[in-house]
Amino acid sequence: MGTGDLENWGSGKNRGPPPATNYRPSSPYHNESSEKQWTSWLVPMIVVANVGMFVVIMIVNDCPKNHNSSLEGDCVARFLGRLSFQPLKENLLFGPSSSTLEKLGALEWDKVVNDHQAWRLVSCIFLHAGVVHLLANMLSLIFIGIRLEQQFGFVRVGILYMLAGIGGSILSALFITNNISVGASGALFGLLGAMLSELLTNWTIYANKTAALFTLVIIILVNLAVGMLPHVDNFAHIGGFLTGFFLGFVLLIRPQFSWQERHNLPVGARSKSKYTIFQYVFWLLSVILLVVGFTLGLVMLLKGENGNKHCSWCHYLSCVPTSRWRCDNQ
Repeated sequence: MGTGDLENWGSGKNRGPPPATNYRPSSPYHNESSEKQWTSWLVPMIVVANVGMFVVIMIVNDCPKNHNSSLEGDCVARFLGRLSFQPLKENLLFGPSSSTLEKLGALEWDKVVNDHQAWRLVSCIFLHAGVVHLLANMLSLIFIGIRLEQQFGFVRVGILYMLAGIGGSILSALFITNNISVGASGALFGLLGAMLSELLTNWTIYANKTAALFTLVIIILVNLAVGMLPHVDNFAHIGGFLTGFFLGFVLLIRPQFSWQERHNLPVGARSKSKYTIFQYVFWLLSVILLVVGFTLGLVMLLKGENGNKHCSWCHYLSCVPTSRWRCDNQ
């Protein structure tokens, strides 16, 4: 995960631009009125926690005191005092130095593997490289997360968010070994992945299923493509997306439409099973893949494996070199 969604300005990688989507189907279910609507409080709390953490980061950073202006230029917005930002030459996102992020828990392969600081797989999710990075991620979280929490409750969405974030951190650490990484984009892509699998596994209860599927796939592909730009940690995005996608089959499963409406349907049209055989198959396969994936990823990471040695082309998933920029993400 790069230091921010542009998380590599300076010496880190940002978990690239977060899912840019306000996809909120107005009436996705045949029987939406019967669906229980939860009050969303967890997602707003996560936003508050991230904003509060960024304030702490800037206080610790204290640019006027710790920055040598003769080398990189003056701090930005000095009127903010110790909350002022590093020079734009060092951080284009209006944020702290990479050394401050590293000190406060940014993901770094060497510290996870050699210093046994596995807690960085979690802490990096709540760090952001700058105001631009923070705002982009939090706005995306509000658009995506509140809707999901209203439909499925804080427990399932909280599990999704954290496990997807950790899944993104693991894949990022396996392939990004020379840069630090911060950001919530892995967790956000996990929510997007869960939206996709929820649509697929609950196919029978959707009204405008084809349009919803097409829109969601386009949003996901565009955001993953943006992740191939330099200074963006697309491995965090991919890891978070895959984790969320499989978790969606496990956590967001709903009874099929003919079961929900069994009291309003003729006897011959009523379903005898609450879930379809495909839902059971997807659930089982997803559990297996999640357990195997997390176990294999953690074992490889803690043994100090470099994923690039096992996949010579995978680095192109995070950055595609062109005549205008080079990639240094291994």
